Amino acid sequence: MNREHLLAAVRATLKHSDAAAFARIFDQVQCADLAEALTDLEPEQLALLLCWLAPARRARLFEHLPEFQQGLLLPVLHPPAIADMFKALPSDEQADLYNRLDTEAQSRLLPALAQDDRAGLLRLAAYPEGSAGSLTASDYAAVNAGMTATEALAALRSSAPDKETIYVIYVLDPEGHLQGTLSLRELVLAQPQARIADLMRPHPVFVRAEWPARQAAELIRRHSLLALPVINGGERMIGIVTVDDAMTLEKEEDATQLTRFGGVAAMQGDDLDLRTSPFHQLFQVRAFWLVILTCFGILTSTYIAAQTEMLEQVIILAAFIAPIIDTGGNTGSQAATLVIRSMALGDFRLRWRDMWFVIRRELPVALALGLAIAVLESILAYFSKGVQGEVLLVVGLAMLLCTVLGSLIGALLPFAARKMGTDPATLSAPLITSIMDLVGVIIYFGLAYAFLGDMLAPAPLGQ
Repeated sequence: MNREHLLAAVRATLKHSDAAAFARIFDQVQCADLAEALTDLEPEQLALLLCWLAPARRARLFEHLPEFQQGLLLPVLHPPAIADMFKALPSDEQADLYNRLDTEAQSRLLPALAQDDRAGLLRLAAYPEGSAGSLTASDYAAVNAGMTATEALAALRSSAPDKETIYVIYVLDPEGHLQGTLSLRELVLAQPQARIADLMRPHPVFVRAEWPARQAAELIRRHSLLALPVINGGERMIGIVTVDDAMTLEKEEDATQLTRFGGVAAMQGDDLDLRTSPFHQLFQVRAFWLVILTCFGILTSTYIAAQTEMLEQVIILAAFIAPIIDTGGNTGSQAATLVIRSMALGDFRLRWRDMWFVIRRELPVALALGLAIAVLESILAYFSKGVQGEVLLVVGLAMLLCTVLGSLIGALLPFAARKMGTDPATLSAPLITSIMDLVGVIIYFGLAYAFLGDMLAPAPLGQ
């Protein structure tokens, strides 16, 4: 069933108030596909559909809805419906949802929870947004090192229905300190009387709750983990960050990189969202970059205006200003994109060895690109505009130098951003382009004065 047919079927259930029909649709369609189709509905309609589902199903569908739509739903859902759904959510989703409720809704929700659940929720909700603790789910499988394999399997059977995942099992001491890990496969294949202490892998990879969430995602990717244990300040394990949480975080990080590299985020500002960002934020963040780019543009135009004498004598030079500075900006953006991507993957860090590697790798490529573009530009200039001699040499050399310098500046700016403690993506493509506009015209007219300066000499008296 495609999206249009699915949405039409859902609208039919709303029209006839047929809760049973919607339940059948829920059983036949993947939650992600159903949630995507429901984004066209009004919050009140979607709230009614959710209330037709049992709490566990309601929670599953709610999890797959976009965050902005979850935010629109919360004010129109009845408090009992939120409380029932809340109990069926994973613990990390509970903390996230709790933090998005207003104070009044939070005070109505807490009494509906069991004391242990309430304490766990408040503990996880206390971690700041963007920390590993804010992604932590407390529903993980744990056993004691003194158990046998048979005892551990029996313990897992009784607790598994309430756990986020049981494929990775954590070995804790009586005080809750993490001692090791083992997989469900290893436990199932072990001899019945084998001791967990002998089966586990000691010294597991972990993340501290106060560390940045992106560090947890990097560790999961680097070590190919299904889940990563989270340790608090008391060295006790408080939960796990799962691979699906890491994938969601990295998707959000990719979107952040895109907006920042596109010049729509301040140096340390929040990301913009057309659905949720207020007008003043949309204006301020975008104006921040436009003001900077305008200043660069004024500097560039002022420099060009100062070259009136040269342009009057060799007017054809004006025809090549745009392609020359555009080439420098484009090659700089290409190089910056490659370096930022490598930094995001952990291939490059802020150290001289990596910077020198980038220079050695980028310089020959930039020279080859510069030569190819310079030759092409010269051929096109000769046949399309009849440009010859020293003017052709100036155009070709300027194209070569702008390409090489643009590549090097674009490749090294992300390292400069890291040195300043700023996200490299904030040195956006528009900023790199504006820098190269100014540098490009300086190179271009510098070469013009070097090779064509004799044209500016005053004519002898009497002629």
